[in-house]
Amino acid sequence: MDFHVTCHMSHVTCVQLHLLQPKTHFRKSRRIGRGGKRGTTSGRGTKGQKARAGHKIRPAIRDIIKKIPKKRGFKFKSFRTKPVVFNLAVLDKHFKEGDTVSSEILVKKGLIDKIKGRMPKVKILGGGELKKKLVFKDVEFSNSVEAKLNAKAASNMA
Repeated sequence: MDFHVTCHMSHVTCVQLHLLQPKTHFRKSRRIGRGGKRGTTSGRGTKGQKARAGHKIRPAIRDIIKKIPKKRGFKFKSFRTKPVVFNLAVLDKHFKEGDTVSSEILVKKGLIDKIKGRMPKVKILGGGELKKKLVFKDVEFSNSVEAKLNAKAASNMA
């Protein structure tokens, strides 16, 4: 803060506390809403939330973010493509004895579609019975199917 010093002695500059004055005069902020000449809105221009003390309007994006469910677990887990599943009964119905079962052949037969231009993975589940011998290529099996195929192979060997 700068101070302007005045002294009446010409040859000596003296500083006395009662002679110190601020260089600029600060204007006090006028309190409003205390009756008198300001009217109903007291210079706030509106009613409601914007006229209240300490008003804070939340950004709209915050409400949108609050509505999104929380994602838990590993970040990219949901982007993994899940295999297309088939039961043994469906394969028994659509394939002949000795045919090869692969994702390419299933697409050619119209049983499955390509996913984003790519051949999908295929997984065989154990629903129903497989009465024909089929050749499987690039296909995943559930535990129940592996048990059934191993049991059938063991009975054929004996």
